[in-house]
Amino acid sequence: MSDAPESLRAPEPISAGLDKSSHNDEKRQDDNLGPTDSHVLSQVEPEEDAKGLAQKAGVTNDVSDIGWGESDKIEERIVRGLSNEDLWMLIRRFNKQIYCVKAVPNPPLQRLDLNRAEDENFSPDKLRATLERFYTTVVIGLTSLVKHIARLRSWREPRRTAAFCAVYSVAWLLDLLVPTLFGTMLVLVVWPQSRKTLFPPAPLALVDKSTGGVQKPKAGVLGSHDSVTGAPEKHKGEAAEQEASNLITSVATVAVGSAAGKHDQGTPEDAPMESSVPDAMDIVSKTADAQAAAGGEVPADTHDKTRQPMKETVLNGANLAMRVLSDIIDTYERFGNALSPTPPFSASTPCLRLSSVLAAGFLGSLLTSSYVFVKLSTFLLGFLFFGDPVLQRLMSYLNHEFPHWQKLLELQNSLLKGVPTNAQLTLTLLRIGESNAAPLPPPPSSSLHKAPSRPASIHHDQLTLGATDEEINRAAAPEPKQDAVQDTHEDEKPKKKNLGARIIGFFKGTTATGIETKLAADRVRAQVGSIHAQNHVGILRKKGLETLPYGPVEFDARYKGKRGTVVIDSSQKPPLLYFTTDPTVTQGDYRLDSRKKGTVLLTIPVTEIQEMRKIGGMGWKGKLVAGWAVGGKEVVDGLVLIGKHPQDSYQLTAMSTRNELFNRLVAIDGQVWESF
Repeated sequence: MSDAPESLRAPEPISAGLDKSSHNDEKRQDDNLGPTDSHVLSQVEPEEDAKGLAQKAGVTNDVSDIGWGESDKIEERIVRGLSNEDLWMLIRRFNKQIYCVKAVPNPPLQRLDLNRAEDENFSPDKLRATLERFYTTVVIGLTSLVKHIARLRSWREPRRTAAFCAVYSVAWLLDLLVPTLFGTMLVLVVWPQSRKTLFPPAPLALVDKSTGGVQKPKAGVLGSHDSVTGAPEKHKGEAAEQEASNLITSVATVAVGSAAGKHDQGTPEDAPMESSVPDAMDIVSKTADAQAAAGGEVPADTHDKTRQPMKETVLNGANLAMRVLSDIIDTYERFGNALSPTPPFSASTPCLRLSSVLAAGFLGSLLTSSYVFVKLSTFLLGFLFFGDPVLQRLMSYLNHEFPHWQKLLELQNSLLKGVPTNAQLTLTLLRIGESNAAPLPPPPSSSLHKAPSRPASIHHDQLTLGATDEEINRAAAPEPKQDAVQDTHEDEKPKKKNLGARIIGFFKGTTATGIETKLAADRVRAQVGSIHAQNHVGILRKKGLETLPYGPVEFDARYKGKRGTVVIDSSQKPPLLYFTTDPTVTQGDYRLDSRKKGTVLLTIPVTEIQEMRKIGGMGWKGKLVAGWAVGGKEVVDGLVLIGKHPQDSYQLTAMSTRNELFNRLVAIDGQVWESF
């Protein structure tokens, strides 16, 4: 199809137009459904018996509340092909991974949006989130592989190990090891049932990676199946997420910035205490300077010209490491979703692509002798080493004739084209809810409720660990509490505070008072029209305080310091987002025309939103201080919306339902998003 404008194109013959009429009709129909595969697939109508709760609610045009605020009580499957626990896990991790999105004019080559931008913003907090994501996906998967190998090597499952040993021995004798490897992978791809037969699952924490036998989980109880420690969890995936958070905090990579979470989400320009609280990374630097000065060295910036270049080198290296890790995680997730696709994504297309590659490898290894393979490998190695002039000319030719040839070779644009990452899968599921006028409810919160310390359910008939049921039950059961009576008496004795604890308590109380005083002064300044102070009103709130309205149409928020409600009016075409201080909006009439005059402070069509950015309520340093000094309260974050024009920028603050509104806006219309 030509990229020339209509006025510059030569008119086509009538016969050509008639020949292409059906093709144009199909293309026009696809364009109406949406610009990407994610938009199109979200509108696919499943069979009646395969519909989830969200698809069943789509019979009406009104927005349906299918369980907002009561997610843990929903028993029926919300979307087809995915359990509610898996859905909660995807949305929970989506909320933590995606902070800033911008609309782009053209769909990407992969036909799925929400790809990472080339100039993605870097911050130590985003690096921390990437490292946690790497742990919950790649590290957990590799740990499972290592423990499977330990189980096979232990001979505690004699039938399975003997079968693997026999196949390996025969392949070795016949010089068919490589074809056997390709053939095994081909069976695993084409026949999913073979995966549980060849590699029967078992709780990670229950398997000893050294012996392959049963061990006591590190958490003392088998409370979860997919975590390394086996810690208890209320919802699937929470234990692994907590492990990742604690691991990164303990390691504290990239100095203190990564552990402290610098640039948490996004820092407002007017964040309170952001300029008065010292930078954690500067504290580390100044401590090193003090140690150097004590040794007689000169640590001044004017003397040491290496400090800034080395700091920039570290930050650039950390940025590169974050991008490489993100690419690894995205590829790992795409392979996982290709092998185990979730509706509405196709199950056959990725399988055919992978199996064709493996089949080619299988046939090639059968027809190629080891001698020819070694000779070809060494020839290619020598050509790559000595053939640089030829390779440079070849690269120049390709760059001139096919400017984007390197993009076409990327896995997401070739072998894994159309296969989503977990974030892209979550976005498609959110769009399914929006296309059926049944927004997906947020995952249930468990932040203030301790997970029960009881063993997770175990199906002994499905476990093949080579251990008795009694051994497995003993390992999975909680450790018995010893000296409980003695501990009770010790707890009853009041603990005597030493001088250090009293000093810390004094400063903690003073800091808490200072924070409250600062925010109280901001409330006064906000009333006289200070814009900066208006954005600080209500950002510190009692922990666990439930604010209403909660969604899915109306959300509690503040705009310019005034408390009100953000409403998505779906009766408008296109849907309209507005903020109002009218209390009658909670009565169920969400139309903009029904609002009292002067109560609507902002309006923006959803289709005109070009950027959404999550921001922290007090900035990263203010949040650290508030978290330490004001333990009973939490900082409530906000959301920045930017329209098509520079003046169309709106900052919503004090939003406990910030993620819920973000997820609705990112999925409700036809924008093509890019993650920053």
